[in-house]
Amino acid sequence: MELRVTVNGSARAWSIAPGELLLDLLRREGYFGVKRGCEQGECGACTVLVNGRAVNSCLMFAAQTEGREVVTIEGLAENGKLHPIQEAFLDHGGTQCGFCAPGMILSAKALLDRNPHPTEAEVRDALAGNLCRCTGYVKPVEAVLAAAARAAEETAR
Repeated sequence: MELRVTVNGSARAWSIAPGELLLDLLRREGYFGVKRGCEQGECGACTVLVNGRAVNSCLMFAAQTEGREVVTIEGLAENGKLHPIQEAFLDHGGTQCGFCAPGMILSAKALLDRNPHPTEAEVRDALAGNLCRCTGYVKPVEAVLAAAARAAEETAR
């Protein structure tokens, strides 16, 4: 079947199998920032944004994205400049091995897009679907709060 979707701002038309998962399609098409983790929707390594909402691409059929906007970690940087959330993760040590980082960053983006001034509890809740064995979650939470504070400062200027 034919699928028309926008990925990272670019219109795409792909031929897909009816039961193909979004994770498999994206990786087949070269979006390797979408990680294959548990394949059961438990780890968050495959998180992408679909119309601004964080979803586990291992649980979503590719066909469900027909006519929608999909954003992968590859789509956050613009003109070679990292997104402020990506910068905050680097500045605050929110990444170590990098396997979970794309999903955490996209989950954080979804949160900050709908709530630019989250509490620590709201950040922890937003990142709860992303498992990490390296960071212990303190640094990623600090990174998201720092990104929110930085965005508030820039808006105030």
